[in-house]
Amino acid sequence: MRLSSMADYAVVTMTAAARHCGHARVSAQQLADETGLPVPTVQKLVSKLSAAGLLKAVRGAGGGLKLARPAAAISVADIVEAIEGPIALAACSEPGRTVCTLEDACCVRPHWPAVDAAVRGALADIPLTRFATPRLTALASPAAEVAA
Repeated sequence: MRLSSMADYAVVTMTAAARHCGHARVSAQQLADETGLPVPTVQKLVSKLSAAGLLKAVRGAGGGLKLARPAAAISVADIVEAIEGPIALAACSEPGRTVCTLEDACCVRPHWPAVDAAVRGALADIPLTRFATPRLTALASPAAEVAA
């Protein structure tokens, strides 16, 4: 199981935007420069993230991009779902998807929503602020100590 590149890049882009919280608005070009992502990719992500209500674009003098709500109120789940849609690990648990060749004999399908909810819950518990803090703070976490 792996996030798509676009979902990964969205987390990177939102992290860069979060580092500008409380400061002047930031442009897509600045986000591209800070992240190393191509400008067209950042523009595509900004469009999806704005449509999902995670970024707010302001036009005109003093315009630019900013988070639509505080970084602490934006989770990794919010970002992933803005790019990928609802979290559904199995194709049969995707909203609106009802046809499956195994449907008549499958006893697993009813259990996927619980798995999807667990994964979404885990991602929802990780706020954007965790990614936007300096690396030294992140290294102080118990998980980082176990990995070392």
